[in-house]
Amino acid sequence: MKRLIPVVSALALIAGTASAEDIKVGVSPGEHAEIMEEVAKIAEPMGLNIDVVEFSDYVVPNQALADGDIEANSFQHEPYLDNQVNDRGFALVPVATTITTPMGVYSDSITDMEAFPEGGSMGIPNDPTNGGRALLVLQSLGLITLAEGTGLVPTVLDIVENPKDIRFRELDAAQLPRSLADLDAALINTNYAIASGLNPKEDSIAMESADNPYVNIIVVREGDEEQPWVQPLIDAYHSPEIKAFIDEKYHGTVLTSW
Repeated sequence: MKRLIPVVSALALIAGTASAEDIKVGVSPGEHAEIMEEVAKIAEPMGLNIDVVEFSDYVVPNQALADGDIEANSFQHEPYLDNQVNDRGFALVPVATTITTPMGVYSDSITDMEAFPEGGSMGIPNDPTNGGRALLVLQSLGLITLAEGTGLVPTVLDIVENPKDIRFRELDAAQLPRSLADLDAALINTNYAIASGLNPKEDSIAMESADNPYVNIIVVREGDEEQPWVQPLIDAYHSPEIKAFIDEKYHGTVLTSW
């Protein structure tokens, strides 16, 4: 009769082998990098050595994974991955969910959205998925109205009402925190906000609802889903220790999915 080995026993067996698994995991700056460094500490006694590789933008980690330079990445939500797969033909698949990081609105000159000036400049990410996400946040805040049927990837061309005559500047997501001095406000992903010294809870003037479809994921190459290092990576990430680390460090601005 076939005997099923419990997850804990399986991890113990991995830890007891003579040679450990070595993998590289790509991340973006901020909370994704910080969390994965903690995951690496949890994974090491399991026999899994994680080399955390930090990328400065959203474009390179999927290319690096597709090229075989890394074994997994943890920086993106599923709508972004879907867009990359459709546009660039990557054979990449999600294997687990991780965290949700609500997008925030930041400004050096105003303290609430009602004070946003007529004809003011608003920075948004220039990639289709996060740019669309930013526009959906602005619509939820009542600043713009988008055409029906645009789904999760609207563009500025889909804006049908713009009562404040907002001027949109589409910039690389990583550059938005450094561009605040030149903008009236900007929508910034939490990882880039944290990496730039901004506190999402204290420094944002508005936040995306926590009830959103942008839960982040761990991604591997198609065909690698059953590699022996995948489940230990997921188990280390989904451990009580990582949940406690996230809750203590980010005080509710980063939400766990498990």
